[in-house]
Amino acid sequence: MTRLGAGITEAIIHDYGTSGFLSRLSDPFWFQALGAVMGMDWHSSGITTSVMGALKRGLSPKANELGIYICGGRGRFSRNTPNELRMLGESRGFDAEALVRTSRLTARIDNNAIADGFQIYLHNFVVTSRGEWAVVQQGLNDKTGMARRYHWHSAAVRDFVAEPHTGIVGAHQGTIMNLVDTKAKPAQSALLEIAHEAPEKTLQAARHLQLPRHHDVRPKDVDLKRLGAVLAVAYERDLHDFAELLLLENLGPRTLQSLALVAEVVHGAPSRFSDPARFSFAHGGKDRHPFPVPLKTYDESLNVLRTALDAAKVGDDEKLDGFRRLNGFVKKVERNLQPEADFASVISHETAISASLDGRSVFDDEPKRTFYTPRQRTLF
Repeated sequence: MTRLGAGITEAIIHDYGTSGFLSRLSDPFWFQALGAVMGMDWHSSGITTSVMGALKRGLSPKANELGIYICGGRGRFSRNTPNELRMLGESRGFDAEALVRTSRLTARIDNNAIADGFQIYLHNFVVTSRGEWAVVQQGLNDKTGMARRYHWHSAAVRDFVAEPHTGIVGAHQGTIMNLVDTKAKPAQSALLEIAHEAPEKTLQAARHLQLPRHHDVRPKDVDLKRLGAVLAVAYERDLHDFAELLLLENLGPRTLQSLALVAEVVHGAPSRFSDPARFSFAHGGKDRHPFPVPLKTYDESLNVLRTALDAAKVGDDEKLDGFRRLNGFVKKVERNLQPEADFASVISHETAISASLDGRSVFDDEPKRTFYTPRQRTLF
């Protein structure tokens, strides 16, 4: 995940700059799709910790080269954000104290001004060499055990107390008090004057993603025409040959399937990420949904992406441009042919080839339990 996340980020920065990456990072639908294509459980709150941790590990050694810095993290690492920003200020010439104030303000707004019962436990502050920033943070509701993720992007913030978020991820849980709603100005004034209690407001966000409780991927979670186009390009002979030519690689169908979805994460428009579950068909999920992570395919995807990025560093952009061409080709197939995936057949096929691709999940690492009885020993 560290290597794939870093590679996807490098590809985005190469074509769209650091601002383009922050714009994507602050979109909850894109973020969920990124986590899914990296092999995380597509629906889970654990995507936040895993993706941001992987990005911080993968990008930190290249931070000065790429011009992007990820601070903070989960628990005690979130509390270290101010110190990390001050160290960056000394080494890179940032106005560190201004960024520290922004970091604290975003945390306080999501922890206190939005009275939704969620307490912030993860805070990542991402800043570029130009001072542009994004925040990804997550809160936990102890009573329900549910999590909620909040996204910010400096380019979208006009007023910190008037709907400053670019997106929020979480299930609706009734009426809450949101003091940064645009309609809450009277309440804000009243609080400042200590005149009376603020009225309750319904939480609204620029992009609000609600994820289901079920762990498995179901047909209703996926745009089957979009998935069908990816599978057609990967497995139909004529389409596969042309798609392979676009990338200038000798690729098998399973790797091409993964790379088509990786290419969409790099180049896709915001509207393409309305069904983040679809991106789990790139590399599966660590919880075996929709299928175990095919490690051989994962490594092949990484190799193609890394080779393209290394070539781009010396001025040869052809391989990296292949991802853009592949994404465009899949969209044309989707628009013109409108193939629809047979969901049950796709899952059956992936299950059948899983062992040959070294399919793995977190459950494969669980230790076997030994139970003893007075007369026999049974191993489960």
